[in-house]
Amino acid sequence: MRPIEVRETHVGAVFLIGDRAYKLKKPVDVGFLDFRGRESRLAACRKEVRLNRRLAPDVYLGIADVSGVDGRPADHLVVMRRMPDDRRLSTLVGAGVPVRDEIVRLARLIAAFHATARRGPEISVEGTRDALRARWTASFAQVDEVRGEVLEDATVTEIQLSTLDFLAGRAPLFDDRVAAGRIVDGHGDLLADDIFCLGDGPRVLDCLEFDDRLRYLDGLDDIAFLAMDLDRLGAPDLGTLLLDRYAEFSGDPAPAALREHYLAYRAFVRVKVACLRHAQGDPAAAAQARTYAAITVRHLRKGQVRLVVVGGLPGTGKTTLAGCLADELGAALLSSDRVRKELAGRTPTDPAPAPYLNGIYTPAHTERVYRELLHRAEELLARGESVVLDASWTAAGHRDAARAVAGRSRSRLVELRCEAPAEVTAARLLGRTGSISDAVPAVAAAMVMDPWPEATVVATAGSPAAALRAVGPLVGAAEGTGALPPGRDPALAERGGPTNARRL
Repeated sequence: MRPIEVRETHVGAVFLIGDRAYKLKKPVDVGFLDFRGRESRLAACRKEVRLNRRLAPDVYLGIADVSGVDGRPADHLVVMRRMPDDRRLSTLVGAGVPVRDEIVRLARLIAAFHATARRGPEISVEGTRDALRARWTASFAQVDEVRGEVLEDATVTEIQLSTLDFLAGRAPLFDDRVAAGRIVDGHGDLLADDIFCLGDGPRVLDCLEFDDRLRYLDGLDDIAFLAMDLDRLGAPDLGTLLLDRYAEFSGDPAPAALREHYLAYRAFVRVKVACLRHAQGDPAAAAQARTYAAITVRHLRKGQVRLVVVGGLPGTGKTTLAGCLADELGAALLSSDRVRKELAGRTPTDPAPAPYLNGIYTPAHTERVYRELLHRAEELLARGESVVLDASWTAAGHRDAARAVAGRSRSRLVELRCEAPAEVTAARLLGRTGSISDAVPAVAAAMVMDPWPEATVVATAGSPAAALRAVGPLVGAAEGTGALPPGRDPALAERGGPTNARRL
């Protein structure tokens, strides 16, 4: 017989007796919940059992009454099957036990749970852009009380500005999520401490029951909490695996930027909690707040929506570099050559050579091409997709229009101008095979680029991989490494061939 154990929090106590766990609600009022009355404690016990049976029906066994000396119920206990501490997910991860299979099972379980979770107008409203912004803002207000004391001003400022910029430019993204039914009555508090990996599958305990509105959330937000917690435990690869498999099992097409935003949001919730504990005198809380703040900043930076404008005269390698960057960023690639022929009713590979400013290259048609290019880019940016724009960008007015798009969508703008010696560009133009571009040396010689002081000049006479490494830190590719992404064929990159970027 195992010894009786008691574990307490400020609002409850758990008595571990044999193969059972008994949870007691303390008769306290802590603001966000009031358990002073016995009936309120009974209602809370019933709700806890009902909600947690959605994910762990064989763990939450029911409710037991605690009788007083007169034989009447004096209190109530949630009765649970006791879970083995050594199978706690946080314990396994901390010990370095392989848990990739368990993570995949968890992703499948949560995806199935979300598929049948309750939905409705009162739930959907909590997943809107404005509701999320209100939760961020409330957290900012609480953290502001200790900024400078616990967190550096610069860190808090970056978090606030990055968050509000992302939300301001992404209204269509959140509207799409609501319309697609992605807002559910979820778990709300997925933490590795409350998940147990058993031989017949995972058990997920302790959902958030004291405030329904905090449990009404985007399914991606729900699962991101656990992914962030795995990151905090030093296993970000497991967090990535969890999110990847969840996306697969749930059929969720969310852009990477939204995933990163929810990871940042969940980390900042923990920043707020740590700051509150610091104010209450917890000596370890300040360091915890800084740890979670660093996680918040990292994911906000990774989740920046980018508009990368790649220009240059024919033969300078702009199309090759644009393709490599799109692959590296996981971004949509929009090409003026493709759009030009599409608007002219031609297929991309249909040759349409013409003298300079003639055929489908007249100034009027070019204006139409750039308008369409930027229109498509703006729609994608508003939905959280980073975009790489491949065009010559010789006219300053077109570049001004691109800057306006970046401003309206609150996207990070990067402007790149490719350059190569004349003999290199001429050789490239003469040696092209299978290109959708119609440019020839005579056209290239006639083209003139307006001054472009805002752009970073990229020397492209060498290999595409070298150019990519040079601009990688500037665009934030691979967290500044400039390395080719996993699975990309360097030989194909050298030829500028398409890999995993989306050509639109």
